[in-house]
Amino acid sequence: IVARLGADTAEPFFAVKAEFDTDDVLVWSGSGDLTLNSETYAGAGALLTVSRIDEDSEITSNGVAVGLAYMDKTVLNYALVENYQNRMGTIFLGFSMGGGNEVAGSVTAFKGRMQSMKIADTPDGAMINLTAESRLNDLTRPRGYRYTNDAQDHLFSGDKGLAFVQTLQEQQILWGRSSGLPS
Repeated sequence: IVARLGADTAEPFFAVKAEFDTDDVLVWSGSGDLTLNSETYAGAGALLTVSRIDEDSEITSNGVAVGLAYMDKTVLNYALVENYQNRMGTIFLGFSMGGGNEVAGSVTAFKGRMQSMKIADTPDGAMINLTAESRLNDLTRPRGYRYTNDAQDHLFSGDKGLAFVQTLQEQQILWGRSSGLPS
């Protein structure tokens, strides 16, 4: 990728992978088929739009929107029937070799969970707008796990790793002095 960035002409592309329960929807911003990570992406050309992918020095969660216009009935059926919320979506930024469909390299530009899908039906076809939130949002969600012996035993039956935590809570530890000397 570094070599492609330094070249006189760079031919970047976006590839979007939306992981539904039935099958994955794989599209890219060029024409024809493209093989990326051993998966074949169908060309959507200018019909695929990707919003700005923001990153900053803060660890903040920024979402992204992907628009897909006038795709076949299979993609529309996924949008109407499949449960898409919290399914993974990935956007790759890649570079092609010399104007063809051969990939010079790619990086994951965004990976997150699909959140909402809006469908606008027009006489020309359907426009699907999918929004996704970053995986960083998972870090802010509270976990139901507690560091108790019961919780540990539920996860790992027979594990005694947390069995003595409660007794340590009430244990008086004499630190830095001998127990036989008066204080």
